Amino acid sequence: MDAQSRTVLVSGGSKGLGAALVAYFLSRGHKVATFSRSVTEQVENWRAEYPDHFFYDSLSLTDKAAVKGFVDQVQGLLGDTEVLVNNAGIARSGLLPMFNDKDVDTVIDLNLKGTFQISRLVSRPMLSLGWGRIINISSIVGLSGYRGLSVYGASKAALDGFTRALARELGPRNITVNSVAPGFLSTEMNEELDARQISQIVKRTPMGRLGNTGDVAELVGFLASPAADFITGQVIPVDGGITS
Repeated sequence: MDAQSRTVLVSGGSKGLGAALVAYFLSRGHKVATFSRSVTEQVENWRAEYPDHFFYDSLSLTDKAAVKGFVDQVQGLLGDTEVLVNNAGIARSGLLPMFNDKDVDTVIDLNLKGTFQISRLVSRPMLSLGWGRIINISSIVGLSGYRGLSVYGASKAALDGFTRALARELGPRNITVNSVAPGFLSTEMNEELDARQISQIVKRTPMGRLGNTGDVAELVGFLASPAADFITGQVIPVDGGITS
């Protein structure tokens, strides 16, 4: 990013990819706010290390009132959010005929409806600023079909459609909107994969390995920077070539 300190909001930033994104922006001198359903040791470390540049609260993206209150607090403490990274999401696996209504609602409410709401709240001050970045963390599952992930894949494909349309809406005010679609990463989200499944994924990946959170954070950082001023409405896979 540029030398100017920005206010960055990362949803779901207490662990995994979200934590890597928070760490990336903090290490580069930016003010960062994040939330998740439960606090982690890493969050407490950031509170101690960056008392004036970091803000955290425990809440769910599906709680509309709590999210509105959080965005207002961020504005009061750190200033208008200039970069929003919609990272919070949840996966539920299973064949669709066996899927229950509760799991469908959980995925849609968090991955889509929650993302819509926080993007709406944060984009309003961006319009006044005449500058902003919205980066949606999608998934290659939204680009390619995967057995047992039809609901999750549908939510991520919808997120990519949201990205393209919102980019057209906000582009005239110098606000870019892009999706980053990670492949299989070495994070908690893929802990349910066994050694055989991981081996198969690695064999199908031209780069011959799983991704890591740093692979994604570097791209997100680039898209949040002035160097990406003319990039918007794009879905960019970070998957070692597995969807090529």
